[in-house]
Order: sequence, then structure tokens, then C-alpha cells
Amino acid sequence: MDARDRALFINSLSGFKSANLIGSQDSQGQTNLAMFSSVVHLGASPALVAFIMRPDNGKRHTLDNIKQTKHYTINQVSEAFYDKAHQTSASYSQNQSEFEECGLTTEFIETINAPFVAQSSLKYAVSLKQIIPIELNGTLMIIGQITHIICDQQAIQNDGFIDIELLNTVAVSSLDSYHKTTKISRLQYAKPDKPVQKVINITHEIKE
Repeated sequence: MDARDRALFINSLSGFKSANLIGSQDSQGQTNLAMFSSVVHLGASPALVAFIMRPDNGKRHTLDNIKQTKHYTINQVSEAFYDKAHQTSASYSQNQSEFEECGLTTEFIETINAPFVAQSSLKYAVSLKQIIPIELNGTLMIIGQITHIICDQQAIQNDGFIDIELLNTVAVSSLDSYHKTTKISRLQYAKPDKPVQKVINITHEIKE
């Protein structure tokens, strides 16, 4: 297959994935923003997430920034700005900020040396813990620990479940297809001696 067609074909096989913008900045304060669809949950205690970085070609600004500052943010993409988020995948130079070039807004909080995306309703700060080289194809698994979370409180249910559909979060398939989702139901924890049952709707509770 043509290389581009093959990339789209193989990337389609894994189905719907989360769409996230990773925000970072270098030691001089130059901000960077990049789209990733490879963010995965690794564990809840400690709260670990990982994402895959493609082979380093000397122009991996996100990787360079994370190595320098040891901090970055992960910002879920919503329907309101998915097109701007996609534009961050263009090859901007190191002295260009994707925030400015793509019409997105930086947001900072104390003690976090990385920018959030102000437009995102669910975002979290991450501290670098480990970089694992994957020799098979030259990619890197970047592992970090979540330190701060910013989320619209109305999306957080009493049992800790985050109803991301209330935030209009989008999913991505292949490299360039964006989707809205429709929840079928939540199912209770599966046990071998008990039939599967649906989770009763839980009233939202605004937490201080």
C-alpha cells in the first residue's frame, strides 16, 4: 500500500481513541501544544498515565520540553474546538506557539510549570516519571503521574465517575476523523455468581 494509505488503514484498526492536547513549555517559557490520541490509563494509585511519542527526529518539541521541565498537561478535546486542536499537528517551528497559531488560550496555575488549554473542560497536570524506549519501532512510552485535575464539577458523579459526554468530549479514529459519542449504559462490577446489571443513574453533586 501507499505509505499514507497504509498509515490511515493501520491507525483505523484500534477504533475510537481519546483526543488530547498535551501542553508543555521549555525552560525559557516558550509554550507548545500537540495533539495525541495515544493517552492511556496505567493505574489509579498512584495515578499514572502514559502516551506514545513517535521516533525522535530532532523536532520533537513536546519531548524536549518534557525532558527539560519534567512537567506537562493533558487536555481533553471537545466539539467546540476540535478543528483548532487538529491544527496543532502542523509542523510549526520551535519558536512558534501552537496556542497562538491555532487560536487556543493558555491557562496557568501555581506550581505547575506547563500550560493548560483554557477551552478544555477536563484537564490535568502530569509530572514525568519514566521514559521507556520501544526498540521495535523507535517510539517512546512517556509515563507520568497526575498531580492536579481541573474538571467541570457537574460532570463528576457521586461515585467518582466522570460523565465525559456532558463535557462534549470528542473521540478520534485513525489520524483525522473526529466523533461524538452516545453512551449506551453503565454496568455494575462483574461477579461470576451475579448477572450483569446496569448502574442506576447517580445524581450529580457539586463538590467544594
